Amino acid sequence: MDQDETDRSKEAGEQSAVRRTPSQRRSRERVERMLAAAVTLIERDGSDAMRMSDVAETAGVSIGSLYQYFPDKMAIVRSLAERCMIEGRSCVETELAKVQTCDELLQSWSSLVDSYYQMFLTRPVMRDIWCATQSDCRLRELELEDSRINARVLADVMARLKPDGERAQLEAVAFLIMQLCEATMRLAVSVDAAEGERLVETYKRMGISALRAALAR
Repeated sequence: MDQDETDRSKEAGEQSAVRRTPSQRRSRERVERMLAAAVTLIERDGSDAMRMSDVAETAGVSIGSLYQYFPDKMAIVRSLAERCMIEGRSCVETELAKVQTCDELLQSWSSLVDSYYQMFLTRPVMRDIWCATQSDCRLRELELEDSRINARVLADVMARLKPDGERAQLEAVAFLIMQLCEATMRLAVSVDAAEGERLVETYKRMGISALRAALAR
């Protein structure tokens, strides 16, 4: 991070990822251009190499305008992460909403893992964002909360299929499955394709075994 970004980051303190929420359409469009520019730069060079001045230039806005909304480049990365998380939650909710039986749950969950892995493979910005969680505590907190939200959705389905099950235990299994999914994806995309596929398939088998065991108790 260059010096002007470091100074602004310190001034930003504990502000949210977006410093100011745009209310007018023109402002929202400007923010969208900024985020789209960041995606382009991250996909080309990675977030480590991205500079705030590059984002502003690519988006066609002034550096001052960029700082009005984002205190530093990690705020941009967090905003992109939040969008990926919202998209992922929607997929989880949609896929699991149609589950009526244990077999359907296992099939839907397996399909979700495959879809999530494909997103990591085809969208470089997602890989970069999740790798950044290793060095950014606020991103780790976001990831943890995202896993908890998705776990509650999964636990709700499990409780519906096993109404006599202990809720705390179902939630624990669901939380571990969701959190380990994130870790598996980061590992799978960091090795060669063949090994990555084996890791994902192994994780799916482990997850299916855990779900079966939880529902059978």
